[in-house]
Amino acid sequence: MTLINRYILGTFIKITSLSLAAFVGIYLLVDFFEKVDDFLEHQAAAKYYFTYFACKTPLIVSQVLPLTILMGVFLTLGGLTKSNELTAIRAGGISLFKIITPLIIAATLLSGANFLLNEYLVPAGTRTANHILKTEVKGKATTLTKRDNVWFRDNDTICHINLVVAEKKTLHGVSLYQFDQQLQITTRIDAADAIYRDGHWVSTSATMRQFSTTTQQLTAENKTTQLVLPLSKTPEDFGTTTGKNDELNFAQLRHLSRRMQQEGLEVTRYRVDMFSRLATPLACLVMAFVAIPFALQKSRNVNLALGISISVLIGVAFFIVQSTLIALGYSGTLPPFVSAWSANIVFLLLGLFLILSTRD
Repeated sequence: MTLINRYILGTFIKITSLSLAAFVGIYLLVDFFEKVDDFLEHQAAAKYYFTYFACKTPLIVSQVLPLTILMGVFLTLGGLTKSNELTAIRAGGISLFKIITPLIIAATLLSGANFLLNEYLVPAGTRTANHILKTEVKGKATTLTKRDNVWFRDNDTICHINLVVAEKKTLHGVSLYQFDQQLQITTRIDAADAIYRDGHWVSTSATMRQFSTTTQQLTAENKTTQLVLPLSKTPEDFGTTTGKNDELNFAQLRHLSRRMQQEGLEVTRYRVDMFSRLATPLACLVMAFVAIPFALQKSRNVNLALGISISVLIGVAFFIVQSTLIALGYSGTLPPFVSAWSANIVFLLLGLFLILSTRD
């Protein structure tokens, strides 16, 4: 690595680190004032304050990282241009492409780091933070967060469910095993599906088998098209309402969408979120491409405050476009892949066009 590349990277890392710390701090401060009433109202212990916001930090870092890279690239090149250092470097025979290469490589590596962050730390941290706020602070019952191959005990019944779709109040592939006090099986119920209606889980296709408590032999078998299942849990107890996809990573969303598709269920929202897990980290690289031409064209007459404002405006514009396209994907107006990736593609093409239009 040449001395110039080290100098450019050093400046970029310094600005990006300071920007990241500032944005994360502002985000945490705003989130603190939004949540502090809940903590004070329920007289939560001090440790929950720190644990909750510590668990939220990976999600916050993931969300603000594209904006910090945008600002880092913009202010790095802008500073070099404003001080005429960029002119001196190019006068030495170094092309614009070689100047921006270390910044592109750094943005690519940060995109990969952001993907790993979203795949491993963000879901676990979000799940823990939600648990702390809902269970430890507000005192609500612990929910089942798994959606497929679910096992749990409900009074004297052991339950197995192939797939839970709580937002539609349905269960698929339900098996219930009832035991007596001596842990001898008395009844087994197999239901193809069940829907939550009037406070009960009702199956329209179920088989009930009765067993002798002494010989454990099958004594009766009945098939029915209307059976109320002996389950006390509600859809909310499964903890899988629509907003909980942020607790799942790419691999989990892909597995869940395949299972639901096999059951013939609607998977549009899950596939949109699945593709977003790949597209969102790449926004870091896209923001770098967008920042480069803006920095080269505007930086001579831009001070620090205006540079920050321009970076934030570009980031907000990207966020609005991305959110709008994802909403269109949720509604089925756009295919999941298109809705998740279109914002990246549009802004990447815009950045490349502006870079190629910049006079070398």
